[in-house]
Amino acid sequence: MFMRLFHRRPHRVPVLLCALLALAAGALVAGPAAASPDPGGRFGPGDPGVLSAGAEVAQLYEDASAAAQQYETTRRAAKEQEARARRLEGLLARERREIAALRGDLGRIARAQYRSGGGLPRTAQLLLADSPEDLIRGQQAVWQADLAVDNAVSKSRRAEARLSADERKAAAAWHSLAERNGELAQLRRDIAAKLERALWKLQGEADRSVATGKCSKPVRLKQPKTRTTRAWVAPVKSYRLSAGFDSVGQHWAHRHTGQDFAVPIGTPVRAAGAGRVVSVSCGGAFGVEVVLEHSGGYYTQYAHLAAVTVTKGQRVRAGQWVGQSGTTGNSTGPHLHFEVRLTPKWGSAVDPTRWLKERGVRLRP
Repeated sequence: MFMRLFHRRPHRVPVLLCALLALAAGALVAGPAAASPDPGGRFGPGDPGVLSAGAEVAQLYEDASAAAQQYETTRRAAKEQEARARRLEGLLARERREIAALRGDLGRIARAQYRSGGGLPRTAQLLLADSPEDLIRGQQAVWQADLAVDNAVSKSRRAEARLSADERKAAAAWHSLAERNGELAQLRRDIAAKLERALWKLQGEADRSVATGKCSKPVRLKQPKTRTTRAWVAPVKSYRLSAGFDSVGQHWAHRHTGQDFAVPIGTPVRAAGAGRVVSVSCGGAFGVEVVLEHSGGYYTQYAHLAAVTVTKGQRVRAGQWVGQSGTTGNSTGPHLHFEVRLTPKWGSAVDPTRWLKERGVRLRP
C-alpha cells in the first residue's frame, strides 16, 4: 500500500526541501524500467527481445523492488524534512518578529529625529544653535540618526526579501516532491499490473506442462549477486510457514510429508545446500518439482513450482536458484512444498524443520 506524502501549507515550509529535489530528480532519471526486454541479456541466451514468462516475472520483481525502495526513500526524506520544517518554522516566525521590530525601530528613529531637530533645514539649525559646539553636536546627532535609519531600512528590506524567497522556494520544493511521489506511485501501479499478468501467464504455462506431463525448458535466470558462505540455507528467502511436517489434512492421503512455505508465484526457490539434480518432473500431485541429492545420503524436494531453472545431472551450490514457486499439482494456493528424504522417492521423508535446524538454519514462523 502506498503511503501518502504528508501535506503542509507550502508557504510555511523551509527552503531546505530544495536539496531533496536533486535527490528526487536523480532517482527518477535512474528509475527502474517497467519490464523492458532483458537489457544486456541478463537472463541467458536466446532472443534478447523476448523474455520467457519466468524471466519476465523475475525482472518485474526486481523492478517492483527498485520502485518500492525509491518510493520509500522519497517518503522518508519527506518525513525527515517535516521534522526540519517544524524546527525551522520557529526561525521563520522569529524572522517575521524581527521585521516587525525593525519597522518599529524606524518609527522610533523618525520620532527622535523630529524631536532633536533632525527635520529642520540647516539654515534654521544655524540660527537656533547657542554655540558652534552645540551646532556640531546637533549635526553629529542628525548624521547618526540618518545612518541608523539607512541601516534599519536596508536590514528590514533584506530580511523581507530573504523571507519571501524562502517561502517561494519551499512552495516549489513541496510541489516537486508531491509530483515525484505521484510518479513513483504510478510506476509501482504499472509494474504491479504487468507483474500480475506475467504471474498468471507463468502459472498457465506450468499448468499446461503438468497436464501433458512434459516439462518446459529451464528458465534462464540471473543468479543472486551475492553467494552465501553458509553450507545450508532456507529454500526461500522471504516466506510465511504454513502446513508443517506430519500435519493432518484433507489434501493429503496420509500425513503431510514436508514443510510448506507460503510465497507468491514466481518467488525464486533456492537449493538448501550444494548437491546434484537427480530429477525434474512435471506431473502428479507435486506438479512441477525438482529433487536434489546432497552429501550424507539426503535428498531435498522442491514441489508445486511454476518453473525450473536447472536440468537433471546439474551440480548446484547452496543458495542457487533451482526454480520459481507456483501452485501446480495438488495445491490450494501459491506455496513451496519443501521435503527432506532418505531416498529420491516419496515415502522416506524426515522432519525438514528439525533437519535444517541441525544444520544451523532456524526457520521463522
